[in-house]
Amino acid sequence: MDSVQRHTIAVMVDNEAGVLARVIGLFSGRGYNIESLTVAEVNDAAHLSRITLVTSGTAMVIEQIKAQLGRLVPIHKVSDLTLEGPHVARELALIKVAGVGEKRVESLRIADIFRARVVDSTISSFVFEMTGSTEKIEAFIALMKPLGLVDVSRTGLVAIGRGPDPL
Repeated sequence: MDSVQRHTIAVMVDNEAGVLARVIGLFSGRGYNIESLTVAEVNDAAHLSRITLVTSGTAMVIEQIKAQLGRLVPIHKVSDLTLEGPHVARELALIKVAGVGEKRVESLRIADIFRARVVDSTISSFVFEMTGSTEKIEAFIALMKPLGLVDVSRTGLVAIGRGPDPL
């Protein structure tokens, strides 16, 4: 039986109304899950945006997703960064932790280890800013839970291939 794997897919699209809705519609219409989704304009002159999405499936399902994405008209290129070689992937998170006394000190100590920055501080809470792999952010969040985790806001994964070639 084919195992389910997580894939990071980068899609270069025209930056126009309705493109993201069409991509999401492709996933929802076929019952595929999007675990993470980010989109931003990357080429102003050419009006191009990059959609970076993380999804999971068997090798056959991932190939179907890529083929179906490639057939959508406003899409210029589909790249499976997971398969196409080395790439850099990062996520940004804002993590709010409330606590006093020893819990407050401990949250600062752990934040230092994880290289999280304090971007807001009150007498009884911190907001930490952190970038890194999804796994690193999840590990930090897990350590903050017993110390007074209040809220988390995450960007989703952004990724780019290494080396001189685009995507």
